[in-house]
Amino acid sequence: GKVPASNILASAPSNKNLDAWRELGCRTTHCNLEVVHRSTLVFLATKPHILPGVLEEIRPAVGSHHIVVSLVAGVTIQTLQRLLPPWTKVLRIMPNLPCVVQAGAMVFSRGNNAGDEEATLLKSLLSSCGLCEEVPESYIDIHTGLSGSGVAYVYLFAEALAEGAVKMGMPGALASRIAAQTLLGAAKMLLETGEHPAKLRGDVCTPGGTTIYALHQLEKGALRATVMDAVEAATNRACDMAKD
Repeated sequence: GKVPASNILASAPSNKNLDAWRELGCRTTHCNLEVVHRSTLVFLATKPHILPGVLEEIRPAVGSHHIVVSLVAGVTIQTLQRLLPPWTKVLRIMPNLPCVVQAGAMVFSRGNNAGDEEATLLKSLLSSCGLCEEVPESYIDIHTGLSGSGVAYVYLFAEALAEGAVKMGMPGALASRIAAQTLLGAAKMLLETGEHPAKLRGDVCTPGGTTIYALHQLEKGALRATVMDAVEAATNRACDMAKD
């Protein structure tokens, strides 16, 4: 809602990838250079192995007025600056899937030539898609392990939560809706109260009650250690992709 659709120009090799943009009222093209010529703020959203070719193509058209924002996993700001003209204002952002429902978690970092004005503009635009924070670039791979991949961990937990209820006799569709709302409510309380998760968890537990019995089972299954290992594994993989 911050930018009129008619102000957006998207390019892709095939019409298949452009249909969704057209449905939103955006302009489209098959020419990357056209996007650069007709835009000030340029987002790069390619697969990592495709990006060098795209940068080579657009490099002659990139001027000092352009702001180039990369969403490409594993490609560092240093690499982007090396493949673009030396004056280019470069920023790197890492979103996650819930951005499509305006509930995403995004972090971004700026290159040498990107100042407060460019950072403020990017944060203002992307805050409409959810939480958007500026961080050191070294945090981007961690964010990938925590939030980019973390969405899948939550889906796995939601599935298991609902299947537990199905096992005890609740219809699957109802169990899935309640599981999703439980996760939504818990997340909202974390964000709005600012309390540590352990404090809120403790508030749910009553001596000898149902919750502490359930938490004991999760502790026996090493839930916390397993999730920490998952974040570590995904972060390390993101780092390896950058080296590749």
